[in-house]
Amino acid sequence: MAVEEQRAGSRVSRPENRLVRRGFTDPARAVRLLEGPGLEGLADDPVLLDALGATADPDLALLGLSRLLEAADAADRHTLRDTLTTSKPLRDRLLGVLGVSTALGDHLARHPHDWHVLVTFELRDMHPGPEDFRRSLAEGVRDDTLGPANALRVAYRRCLLAIAARDLTGTTDLAQTAAELADLAGATLQTALDLAAEQDPEAAAACRLAVIGMGKCGGRELNYVSDVDVVFVAEPREGVDEHEALKAATRLAAALTRLCADTTGEGTIWPVDANLRPEGRNGPLVRTLASHLAYYQRWAKTWEFQALLKARPVAGDAELGAAYVAALAPMVWQAAARENFVADVQQMRRRVIDSIPATELDRQLKLGPGGLRDVEFSVQLLQLVHGRTDPALRSGNTLEALAALSRGGYVGRADAASLDAAYRFLRSLEHRIQLYRLRRTHLMPTGAEDLRRLARSLAALINDDTRADPVAALQREWKRHAMEVRRLHEKLFYRPLLDAVAELPPGATGLSPEAARARLEALGYADPAAALRHLSALASGVSRKAAIQRTLLPVLLGWFAESADPDAGLLNFRQVSDALGRTPWYLRLLRDESAAAEQLARVLSAGRLAPDLLLRAPEAVAMLGDPHGLEPRGRAALQSEILAAVGRAGSTHAAVAAARSVRRRELFRTAAADVLGRLGEDPAEALDTAGEALTALNAATLGGALRACVAGWEAEHGDLPTRIAVIAMGRFGGHELGYGSDADVLFVHEPLLGSLEEEAARAAQAVCHELRAQLGAPSTEPPLLVDADLRPEGRSGPLVRTLASYAAYYRRWSHAWESQALLRAEPVAGDEELGARFRQLIDPLRYPGGGVPERDLVEIRRIKARIEAERLPRGADPTTHTKIGRGGLADVEWTVQLLQLRHGYELPALRTTRTRAALAAAAEAGLVEPEDAEVLDTAWVLASRVRAAVMLVRGRPGDSFPGEARELAGVARYLGYGSGHSGELLDDYRRTTRRARAVVDRLFYGAD
Repeated sequence: MAVEEQRAGSRVSRPENRLVRRGFTDPARAVRLLEGPGLEGLADDPVLLDALGATADPDLALLGLSRLLEAADAADRHTLRDTLTTSKPLRDRLLGVLGVSTALGDHLARHPHDWHVLVTFELRDMHPGPEDFRRSLAEGVRDDTLGPANALRVAYRRCLLAIAARDLTGTTDLAQTAAELADLAGATLQTALDLAAEQDPEAAAACRLAVIGMGKCGGRELNYVSDVDVVFVAEPREGVDEHEALKAATRLAAALTRLCADTTGEGTIWPVDANLRPEGRNGPLVRTLASHLAYYQRWAKTWEFQALLKARPVAGDAELGAAYVAALAPMVWQAAARENFVADVQQMRRRVIDSIPATELDRQLKLGPGGLRDVEFSVQLLQLVHGRTDPALRSGNTLEALAALSRGGYVGRADAASLDAAYRFLRSLEHRIQLYRLRRTHLMPTGAEDLRRLARSLAALINDDTRADPVAALQREWKRHAMEVRRLHEKLFYRPLLDAVAELPPGATGLSPEAARARLEALGYADPAAALRHLSALASGVSRKAAIQRTLLPVLLGWFAESADPDAGLLNFRQVSDALGRTPWYLRLLRDESAAAEQLARVLSAGRLAPDLLLRAPEAVAMLGDPHGLEPRGRAALQSEILAAVGRAGSTHAAVAAARSVRRRELFRTAAADVLGRLGEDPAEALDTAGEALTALNAATLGGALRACVAGWEAEHGDLPTRIAVIAMGRFGGHELGYGSDADVLFVHEPLLGSLEEEAARAAQAVCHELRAQLGAPSTEPPLLVDADLRPEGRSGPLVRTLASYAAYYRRWSHAWESQALLRAEPVAGDEELGARFRQLIDPLRYPGGGVPERDLVEIRRIKARIEAERLPRGADPTTHTKIGRGGLADVEWTVQLLQLRHGYELPALRTTRTRAALAAAAEAGLVEPEDAEVLDTAWVLASRVRAAVMLVRGRPGDSFPGEARELAGVARYLGYGSGHSGELLDDYRRTTRRARAVVDRLFYGAD
């Protein structure tokens, strides 16, 4: 008995084993299905079993076939069985569909007779067109048993079944499949419109209605499941009022949409999306041609012209549809001439990526980096730029346009071929995913069964052996194509420029100079001829330097183009490369460290200050390759380095030059970090960090220069008979220096015991005069102008005084403004003990007991009013002058300083040289309402940032906004405003400072 059972089990296991070898994953269920209704006698048919095993999912194919045979009537079942065993083409088509699409298997189970549609596609070269699909759909909707709406849906899926069968058996390639799907969509729209007209003959008689396909439908590259983007355009028939005609057309368009999108009965075909129409969902569903033209001429945004690139009449009144496309086409091909065109398109792509949920980013076939959108955006951007002058590029189809770009030399042949292959693979993968359940999705599945089915269905497209591990092979192929698409997307828009100016290898194709110039103009280069010369100098030749720069420049050009002055960025890069191009580490750094290359591009195109500093010593590029290279250095480290450099020098001039060299390098470090947003996420924090860094740098430089000048004097005269301290004033003392600020200082000295006062004074005068001269002398290094005009008696008084002389002067002659100026006094260099004693001397003056007398308050207010009336430069706009204009720096600082003079003696927190810290302390103490303090702080930060931006952009200090448009755009970019929003910056500045001035009038002038 046991032996017989073992033999029986063995007999059962053999067919299961055969099924496993053929790719079935559930052989027990497969055996049951093969022995079930409809498949009797076919269980041992090797031809059928081999055919099932060749499908993407043999289990799914067998289940679908079983359901189809079971649902068919007896006669049809017999015919199907005979055809399956005798006709290989039909067998492959039917099982191919059933092994990929459970949705189409469901359709065949509901409508088993529809398998006959596969018989009509016997010939390989048969390619049905729009009219073929219209006839099929028209015949289908005559089925009275289903009703017109359901009959249309059934007829649509019948046609879809035929397209999928041809696709899955390789009868058509991707491009033809996508074109057939678009033609089927057009035929469906036309049939739905015909049904709508039958249901509403009055509407049909009142208007002419054309349906314009957009997106993938318009480009004849539709997916299996996708929203079908359309635009409706209508005209009244003769004798009909336009308003009434539009109402009628709207009824027809709405009825068409419902017929396609209704989910009842046989389910939806696909949603009809009309949101690409003028004004989107907020605009009327239907417009006349004149209304469309008026909108696009006046209101349309860049992306709307990009969308029109694919516009194509697909249904309705053919003459009206053709007129629509003909009227709008000229606008499409002039879109690249719009201001900020390229930036707008690129920004829209970035917004798409930013909108993808983080959990989906790595699974996105369409929208993510390296996805289908990267291909489409690259191709469309090139089309729109060059299609103005080259009609051969004006195709709405991505692959056709890519081929035209390659033929025209706008894209290299190898790149075009690589992009074409990647696009075909990604679209095919998307198609297979959608076919499974006929659902709109662009996400890679995560389930093992789904991935296995996809891999097997795409085996012919995978350049890897899929037999051992099909899922792994699929994943590798997908990632390979995605990486290639991403690489080419980054490169494609820019790289052909180089071919126009570089020495091309034999047989290569490049852009003509005219096409290259058009590309540069579209990118925003104001002088494309000069840009081409720079590119030629950088990329021509066969040297290693030229080869690496040909690799770098495509991406660098794009980064330059995102700035306010691409021309300056390219010129600066050429100058840096001319200086460092023979240095091995430089090109290796840029080639291997993408972050360093991007940072360099952004620094070189952000203005004049940082590039000017870099060009004086290009080796500072190296700090861009260090992850911590742009971090501000503390005063102690700077002082140590500068003093060491000074100590190694052989003369005063050489020593101060060494200190200035360190200062130049550190100025670049701070400016570069500022431009790149590395000083802090909050603008106020970044401003404070820059102020601290510049203050520490100038203090260390002064300390080093003082040491050098003292050493020089002593080398000639012997030991210096006095001690010297440098007291920072103004923004220097407040740790609020900007890039263009002078170093406001006071010099104080004290003779050493046993020294004659006159001799000590002459020595101190000589040292301080030499210090100022050396730091301000013409040089390749930026000067540090040392301003001592805030000293007693101003320019008429001695440059340096003893501590006792300062005490005597302040005791007898000090004015209110001098007490106010001393609020920001802080020792920064020289003898620390002398500096501390100077601070003790001035504290009673700047924080007077009992507060500042009323007469001094009146005097301070009078001086402030006079400055406003007399010091504003001729022609300057008081609403935008950052220093003494309305609500600017002086307004805020004088208000804060008045509070310090009045209350500093009783509130220790007010005893600070920093404006923002004093303002915060005043608010904390209740001297200023929190809302007023915030208004003043915001205005002060904004005005300070504008001054910093002006210096960074222009390379020279300024207290007003630049008048030149590019410079103003650069200032706006630094302050976080997008391209074309300079006017918004000015409006925001005026609004902010107007509010601040209102607070100043109340707090400083005592206005009600």
